Amino acid sequence: MISKAKGFTYVKANMIYMQKWKDGAWGEGKLEESDQFTISGLSTSLHYGQECFEGLKAYRRLDGKIQLFRVKDNAERFQMSCSYMMMPTIPTEVFIEAVKKVVLANADFIPPYGNKESLYIRPFMIGVGDNLGLRPAPEYIFSIIVSPVGSYFNGEAKPVDMAVSQYDRAAPNGTGHVKVGGNYAASLFAQMQAKKAGFADCIFLDPQTHTKIEEVGAANFFGITNDNKYITPKSPSILNSITNRSLRYLAKNHLGLEVVEGEVFIDKLDHFTEAGACGTAAVITPIGSITKNDHKHVFPAHEKMGEYTKKLFDLLTGIQFGDVEDPQGWITVL
Repeated sequence: MISKAKGFTYVKANMIYMQKWKDGAWGEGKLEESDQFTISGLSTSLHYGQECFEGLKAYRRLDGKIQLFRVKDNAERFQMSCSYMMMPTIPTEVFIEAVKKVVLANADFIPPYGNKESLYIRPFMIGVGDNLGLRPAPEYIFSIIVSPVGSYFNGEAKPVDMAVSQYDRAAPNGTGHVKVGGNYAASLFAQMQAKKAGFADCIFLDPQTHTKIEEVGAANFFGITNDNKYITPKSPSILNSITNRSLRYLAKNHLGLEVVEGEVFIDKLDHFTEAGACGTAAVITPIGSITKNDHKHVFPAHEKMGEYTKKLFDLLTGIQFGDVEDPQGWITVL
């Protein structure tokens, strides 16, 4: 077993998965050693941002087996993103088999059980081929690249400070709900500004009124209220996070919290006792404070991860590593 996880940075594994679309049909998918691509300089992915991607992980269990978490959900979200970007879709069963194939080919790179490390899996599709005008590409590449990654935190995650950004991550009726690179590129400047000011990340508000929380950097926001509610924003410009979906289920069915998807006003945060950002990379990043202009709102759980947030974190990671029973057919054992 090769464990070369270096935090959340890329470590080349043995193989990648590669499949090409041309003349209206997908070719045969195959494993390749090289992670380097040669594409046309006029590819639509380079000039017009015609691409999309996913992120999921493979985990090593106590018994040594390997398991995937909610891979079918990633396949379905990937199909939605591809359709919105005018790209050919990958059937669910093809996507899942491709993920299985590349994970098993890189099994030696899946870190051992016990240290909260995993194999990060990045499926993506890009438009390629000679294309000068603004139109869908004549050819596409679907690929999956993997890398061992370490725990996002050293020790227990501690609440971090966030700042509200004056910039927008996505347009009201734009691409905010699909997982495409343009959303992340659009957030880079705001994130760097926040970090230069001493914050861990930035909070994006709704682009129409700038009064409601939408996302935290590249993650979903959630809060736990003083009357035992799990509240998370709902908006057509927010990515439908698989991690957030999972936390909502666990909050309701395991912790007995009332789950609410709705508006979270930035100037009305006093009813939250805990807050966090959730996504594939860190699972949960607890938020200790949010600063808007000169006002700093500090949550009661600002020195350590809150009680319910910690329970949700332990439940979800327990399921992912095989220590807690799979509640909803989320796990695929290889």
